[in-house]
Amino acid sequence: MADDAATPGEEPVEEPQPAPAVSTKPVLRTSLLAGLIALVALAGLVGWLGFRGYQAHQADARRNLFVHAARESAVNLTTIDYQHIDADVQRILDSSTGGFHDNFSARWRPFVDLVKRGHSRLEGTVDEAGLESQAGDVGQVLVAVTVKSANPAGPQQEPQVWRMRITVQKIGDEGKISNVAFVS
Repeated sequence: MADDAATPGEEPVEEPQPAPAVSTKPVLRTSLLAGLIALVALAGLVGWLGFRGYQAHQADARRNLFVHAARESAVNLTTIDYQHIDADVQRILDSSTGGFHDNFSARWRPFVDLVKRGHSRLEGTVDEAGLESQAGDVGQVLVAVTVKSANPAGPQQEPQVWRMRITVQKIGDEGKISNVAFVS
């Protein structure tokens, strides 16, 4: 007990108290929550960007399908040879659908007779083609074609430039023409 009593003039010596324990649980919990929120936001952003990239790829593929089908059809429509007219007509029928197909199917025989009688040859070359509009599985493409014609019975003609608006319909994995209009 002698130790407990303080001598006069001396201050009692206090034993150092241990520092109160700081709990790291709230800081850890807040950090984990912030990290989780950041991770979810980042995953959402990556998912959204991936989806938008997929949509852009699909739109490009559809646009390319429409333009490619229109270019090919423009060549088919403007490249005719009296020696191969049956194959030329079949190529046109195979690449068409809808009203155009029905109309051409009904009228191809007089066309073939005219080409054979005149020994006509046409050779079309696509100069430019561009998608004008699209809605769902249908696209309208403007196509500029240079057509050279040869007819042994007549004089040599200068090449002509034709502009066509070709409506292309996506059927399955391919595009087929459903309408053709000449534009000025």
